[in-house]
Amino acid sequence: MTGKSPPPETTPPGRTVNAPAVLNGRGRVTLQIIADNLAVSTATVSLALRGSPLVAEATRARVQQIAREMGYSYNRSAASLRTDRTNILGVGFHDITNPYFAELLAAIEETATAHGRSILLGTYAESLERQDRVLSTLKEYRPDGMIICAAGGSTPAAFEHLIAAGVPLVQLSREIIGLDLDFVGSDDRQGTVLAVEHLIALGHRRIAFLGESQSISTGRNRYAGYCGTLARHDMPLDPAIVYSAYGTRENGLKGIQAVLDVDDPPTAAVCFNDLTAFGAMMGLRHRGLEAGVDFSLIGCDDVQEAAQWYPALTTIRNFQDEMGRKSAEFLIKRIAEPGAPTRRLLLTPELVLRATTAPPRR
Repeated sequence: MTGKSPPPETTPPGRTVNAPAVLNGRGRVTLQIIADNLAVSTATVSLALRGSPLVAEATRARVQQIAREMGYSYNRSAASLRTDRTNILGVGFHDITNPYFAELLAAIEETATAHGRSILLGTYAESLERQDRVLSTLKEYRPDGMIICAAGGSTPAAFEHLIAAGVPLVQLSREIIGLDLDFVGSDDRQGTVLAVEHLIALGHRRIAFLGESQSISTGRNRYAGYCGTLARHDMPLDPAIVYSAYGTRENGLKGIQAVLDVDDPPTAAVCFNDLTAFGAMMGLRHRGLEAGVDFSLIGCDDVQEAAQWYPALTTIRNFQDEMGRKSAEFLIKRIAEPGAPTRRLLLTPELVLRATTAPPRR
């Protein structure tokens, strides 16, 4: 033995060093490591990984391939410290099991992705305590802004900590009175006006309302449209055929049973949302009745499932795809222009006639 160390291994020209050789099985792959392997600058690597057209297509493909092979992962935390942006949009919804909110979320995510953003979702049912925890957790991830559909009974105080932290906010679908924030929603009052007017035109004079709730703006506005339309036609408001509850399938089933049991039962019902109407349709079948034949029903939202039921549901279309897109666009603009005037967008609903409404049989 000579006592000399063996010469270091060298990499033949044109051969890429594998990740284990570079990292010895440990550490994090960086832009510098990828750049050293390809004999290019870190700026070139960064642009290539972002798909920039400033980098030749062949170089882009080579950088991206080596990055995958080496297990490179974008360090979002470090980037956000440099730019003061995370490119994350927080979304706080009270419900995600309702297809209406799933459709809103899909539109938000599609729009966010088109603008180079990701979304972080938190849900809290109708619980104010859970909403506070979820929104506080979302805030800890430092989103660039948040889209919020508030839990029932929310007040401006519930969002003071977000406003104080400078988090840009947009309200979606539900609006909190006294909160001066951007809002995107549907003209819920007008939607119910369309529904009741349609039933009256068919000849109905006893029209129930299923899903009345004063704790949410959508509930207040839809019920106000119901009451106002009855009044314009000199038709009495009968509390016996108003069922108060959140809009769920279960409450729709319970609600239709309740209003059918009164001494002078209704011949039709306007439902707070499509889920309530679906439950009501099942409740009618429990009584041997069929929507659109023995009793008329109108939902609200026009979720995809509404057209697939048998019979297909007459409902109010609220254009939730557009609502979701606009809320994301509002938030992105609010992030860019925090001092801009507050904006409020109400989409005009439409009545979608299908098979669950008909003239009364008696």
